[in-house]
Amino acid sequence: MPDASRLDHVGLNVHDLAAAARWYADAFGYVVELELRVAPIDLDIVMLAHPDGTRLELLRRDGASSGPRPANPAEAALVPGYSHLAFDVRGLDEEFARIVALGARPVMAPQPSPEDGVRMAYLADPEGNLIELVERPERT
Repeated sequence: MPDASRLDHVGLNVHDLAAAARWYADAFGYVVELELRVAPIDLDIVMLAHPDGTRLELLRRDGASSGPRPANPAEAALVPGYSHLAFDVRGLDEEFARIVALGARPVMAPQPSPEDGVRMAYLADPEGNLIELVERPERT
C-alpha cells in the first residue's frame, strides 16, 4: 500500500447546503473551508474541514431529487453504494443524546458493537443520511 494514499474527503449530496453545513458544524465541529459553484452543471459545493484533518464535501445540484433512503443499517446493507458516515466519539451515550437534540433522528440506541470492546449507535442527520457513532476503547 503506498504511503501517499489516504482518504481526502467524502461527498454528501444534500438539499439545503447552508442548513447541512450548520448542522455538521454543531454536531461534529466542522468549519467551512471553501464554497464554490460549478456553473456549467448548476452544482454548488461547500467543503467542510475538521481540526483533525478530515473533510466533508456537501453538494447541491439544481433539479436533484431524493431517492429512497435506508431507514437503518440493515436496509443500507441491501443497497450497493453509500451506506453511512461513521464518527469516532468519546462518551457515546452523551454524544448520541446531544446530536439527537440538534435534530438527528435516533435509529439505533447506544449498544455493544459486533466488534469486541466497541460500542456503537446510529442516527440520521436532518436530511435522512445515516450516521454511525463509534466508541472504541482507549488505545495505549
